[in-house]
Amino acid sequence: MTSPTGRKVTANIALTLDGRYNGPGGPGDISAILPYATTEVARNHLTRIWENATTALLGRVNAEGFLGYWPTVAADENADPRDRGYAKWLVDTEKVVLSTTLAEAPWERARVANAPAADVVAELKAGGEGDILVNTSPSITKALLATDLIDRLHLLICPEIAGGGQRLFDDGLPGSRWKLTRQETGELGETALVYDRVR
Repeated sequence: MTSPTGRKVTANIALTLDGRYNGPGGPGDISAILPYATTEVARNHLTRIWENATTALLGRVNAEGFLGYWPTVAADENADPRDRGYAKWLVDTEKVVLSTTLAEAPWERARVANAPAADVVAELKAGGEGDILVNTSPSITKALLATDLIDRLHLLICPEIAGGGQRLFDDGLPGSRWKLTRQETGELGETALVYDRVR
């Protein structure tokens, strides 16, 4: 639901055809996704994901991975301009990291929240402006889908079946209806989709 401040909650993630965000090798097994992450369609999709967002909501593991990698891209003048744009946004934007183990954030413009995702989103929606982006953090996305707090889903569907690994859409989620508002397919068969929640 859109807040009094007009802030929307958006989420992005790349999935295989069988709905998985990693393969049978565990969280680091993204071999079925990696070949499609730097295509023209994927890079244009990435730009659309962050262009209206003013807050990134991250899990600790994602924060550690992203903030260990993307600042070097932001500083790399030879990087693809779309990658660099995203990297600069991630470095400069407000970041809220959900964690039960971190006492304080080791990154600039970041704070740690040790609270349920729904409570953190309610606090963020009560003030500020711009979208709140759940940035490739499946555990947070799942929690917010379970409480019907996501307004827009950005999905990159990769044309491979992983055959094992973790799925985004687990059994037990409440039923919901979504409207396809954008679709683009790349040369490798990857498809960038944007779905808005119908309420």
